[in-house]
Amino acid sequence: MNVVVFFFVLLPEFFEGNFLSSLLGMSESVSLNNVVLRYGMYPYEVLRGEKLYTLFTSMFLHADIWHIGGNMLFLYVFGDNVEAAFGHGRYFVFYFLSGVAANITFILGQLFSTGVETLLTGAIGASGAIAGVLGAYVILYPKARVLTLIFIGWVFIIPIPAVFFLGYWFIYQLLYGLLTLGAEALTGIAYWAHIGGFIAGIFFGLAWRGRRRSYTL
Repeated sequence: MNVVVFFFVLLPEFFEGNFLSSLLGMSESVSLNNVVLRYGMYPYEVLRGEKLYTLFTSMFLHADIWHIGGNMLFLYVFGDNVEAAFGHGRYFVFYFLSGVAANITFILGQLFSTGVETLLTGAIGASGAIAGVLGAYVILYPKARVLTLIFIGWVFIIPIPAVFFLGYWFIYQLLYGLLTLGAEALTGIAYWAHIGGFIAGIFFGLAWRGRRRSYTL
């Protein structure tokens, strides 16, 4: 769904001859900007009770191929195992609830800003919902090995337990979230959305852990 929406949004750029540059994020996409204005999540609007549907629609919008590529990689690596544990229907609900929790946490983070411009900056991307998947994964499969690229003078591929890999990822998000509190929308990375989604995923993982399906990694 994410990939289909991404290419559908950029389809007008194909006919205008700007598809490749828009795909790579080398030029501004007029079609993407128009869609973001309508379906992206703007904290100021949500706080006024307007366009609440953007809490959902913003999850399917991505800025460029790098943005969606990174998100889909994490979803591919961790999502199928969590879905297998929860079941298709429960996983579907869980994914969206994690995304909404991430967006709400993002909005709360922007309320600490000293400038109104952060509330007027739109947020898009599936990373908040995917952070929920990561949070559930670390609860369900803490000992699972994640093949990780390590750069120590050379490139190594090392299997790292999920609890350490995802624990490091969360601490990284938390530290940068605190350092950019109230201004994360201006940095281009919604750290607090990641934090909120991850915590929501932990909650769901703990709540549903005892009822998960039998699954072996």
